[in-house]
Amino acid sequence: MTANARSAPAPYRGYAAQESVTGEGVALELPVANIGSRMVSGLIDLVVNGLACWGLIVAAIALTQGTSEAVARTAMIVVIVGVLVGVPATTEALTRGRTLGKLAMGLRVVRDDGGPVSSRHTITRALVGWPEIYLTTGVAAAIAALSSSRVKRLGDQAAGTYVVSERSRLQLPPPPSMPAELEAWAAHADIAALDPGLATALRQFLPRATSFAPEARDAHGRQLLGRVLVSVAPPPPPGHHPEIVLRAVAAERYRRDLTRIARDQRLRDAVLPRER
Repeated sequence: MTANARSAPAPYRGYAAQESVTGEGVALELPVANIGSRMVSGLIDLVVNGLACWGLIVAAIALTQGTSEAVARTAMIVVIVGVLVGVPATTEALTRGRTLGKLAMGLRVVRDDGGPVSSRHTITRALVGWPEIYLTTGVAAAIAALSSSRVKRLGDQAAGTYVVSERSRLQLPPPPSMPAELEAWAAHADIAALDPGLATALRQFLPRATSFAPEARDAHGRQLLGRVLVSVAPPPPPGHHPEIVLRAVAAERYRRDLTRIARDQRLRDAVLPRER
């Protein structure tokens, strides 16, 4: 491989802005599902739900023959709402975020923090999906998804969820270790949460730094350091290589995030009933 070929880093892939951290502390980034796969998934569900709705309407007509018009209309409303709202909400709740279309496309609905959805999330998504998808023929959902970094439709924004692609799951390498010479500084520094795009670039740069040409490695490291230091106070002690400082910031942010997630989980367990 020539120096020119190694001079420019490969483009970073877009992943969910917030990572999921398992109970073992292993960070997993789940790529956000693109709008194309979501549309195909939605079309599959639309066809399945449409066929189910048609079959149940025929059955409802047969069962309500000879009854009043009000009874027949009520039966129709129950069937339509049950299929178009109740079925997706129930299916996603029971399968932890999947419908038939999402299963076919390898997608899953998750909470904004990466955890599994509950019935509250799926019901909200389905209720908002009624006007968003069916009454506007999907136009509102497409506009909302295209304007969202996580390809969120309005139902996702209301429920606090987004859709990820499980087939492209990436297990990140272990988090960078804390450089001993900067451990004391990092522990007492005010390190704000990094912009999601910057955090992803930082996590992907550090393990790949040795694959860059020396000039590109140094330039990219300094460029990242300039962006990172905007969120850090006080600045690190002078005289340290940019990559050393970046590793210290990444390691300390990871430690603090794990602590915050564990604290939030303990708080939820203390005040909320366990979701089933």
